[in-house]
Amino acid sequence: MKKLLLFIAAALTGLTAQAQAPSCCARPAGSAKGGPSATEAFAMLGSDHEFSGSHDSPLPYVFAGAGEMITFKTADGQTGKGFEIKSAKPSKKYLFVIHEYWGLNDYIKKEAAKYAEELPGVNVIALDLYDGQIASTSDEAVKFMQAVKTERAVAIIKGAQLYAGPKAEFASVGWCFGGGWSLQTALLGGKQTKGCVMYYGMPEKDVARLKTLNSDVLGLFADQDKWISPAVVAQFEKDMAAAGKKVTTKEYPADHAFANPSNPKFNQELAADAHAKALTYLKARLKA
Repeated sequence: MKKLLLFIAAALTGLTAQAQAPSCCARPAGSAKGGPSATEAFAMLGSDHEFSGSHDSPLPYVFAGAGEMITFKTADGQTGKGFEIKSAKPSKKYLFVIHEYWGLNDYIKKEAAKYAEELPGVNVIALDLYDGQIASTSDEAVKFMQAVKTERAVAIIKGAQLYAGPKAEFASVGWCFGGGWSLQTALLGGKQTKGCVMYYGMPEKDVARLKTLNSDVLGLFADQDKWISPAVVAQFEKDMAAAGKKVTTKEYPADHAFANPSNPKFNQELAADAHAKALTYLKARLKA
């Protein structure tokens, strides 16, 4: 009897823990029922102390270039935020820039401004999936990343796409947390999507969803990444092939976040090569 009671207590404890723990298998809105959520699975990496410990706090930096913060309506009745740099001439072409682990900080604004300069005729909007929160420590970044609700992030992305308009052409680029959300942005863009660049982000694993992509994908990864590992990249390639979609991948001899200038593992030479590949790809897809 004592053993039976202990077994029942353990089972109830396990059920309670499952009910309270955030699920890494919840589906993003609009996806097939039952498969894993790539974005929430990535967010759960924040519980891995080695992962969070690999992200040193960003060095101080203040962006002082062109651009302005904007707000736009979202489908959930709220508003979304972004940092926009408009094309010098009216344009229906948009590049959505998705921030990494730290949020929409000045480093991301600088990246957005760089793309705006290099892609004349393209409007650039850096989206804020943290709703105004910016992390300065890894503990804060983990908290903000894991607090992102899939439904809210989807509402922000769709709101930005509606802000761009029904005749706009979309491309996206993102790093780390934003790498996975760059791919989700491409999926959400439907027929308006023309391109997608993802830096060491979690790929979508649902082949049925990948079949809905309207563009190919450029994936830039690190072969020393313990989380978005070569095995994860290889599976993504297989899944894209099964979906009948094209993906071009490049694995650099580097660690996760090698393209982040605020990270001690930043590799300037490899980051420059990756950016050149991303820029060439985006120019071709947006005809900029």
